[in-house]
Amino acid sequence: MADRRTKPKLLSGGNPQIAKSDGDAPVQAYIDAMPGWKHDAGKSIDALITRILPGVRKAVKWNSPFYGVEGKGWLLNFHCFAKYIKVAFFNGTSLKPEPPEKSKHKEVRYLHIRENEPLDEKQFTKWLKQASKLPGWTP
Repeated sequence: MADRRTKPKLLSGGNPQIAKSDGDAPVQAYIDAMPGWKHDAGKSIDALITRILPGVRKAVKWNSPFYGVEGKGWLLNFHCFAKYIKVAFFNGTSLKPEPPEKSKHKEVRYLHIRENEPLDEKQFTKWLKQASKLPGWTP
C-alpha cells in the first residue's frame, strides 16, 4: 500500500503507480493519487460501485483498481490515460446495451470517461447490476 504522506509516482497518462494489494485501502490510495479532474471522477466511480454492489471486493492489480464479487471473479477495472479514464467491463459483450468501446479481447468492452462529459450514472448502474450476475474474470 502506498504511504499517504507521499504521492505515488504517476506513470504514462497520469496513471498512479500503486503496489499490487487487496482491499479498499490500496484502491483509495490509487484514487487519492489520480491527477486533476480524474481524482473526482475516480471517487465518483468508486462510490457508485460501492453503493450498487455492497460488499464488493476491491484490489489494485497492474496499477488499476479492480472490483469483483467474492466467488465470481473480477467484474471491472479502470485505468487513467492522458485524456480519459478507461473502465473495462470484463464480460462487456454480455451487457445490454454493450459499453461503447471495443477491445482486442473478445468479451471485454470499455467505457471512456472524459473531462466535462458526465458519467451516465443510470446506465453505469444498469451495467454494474448486470455484471454482478455474470461470472467474472479470474486471472
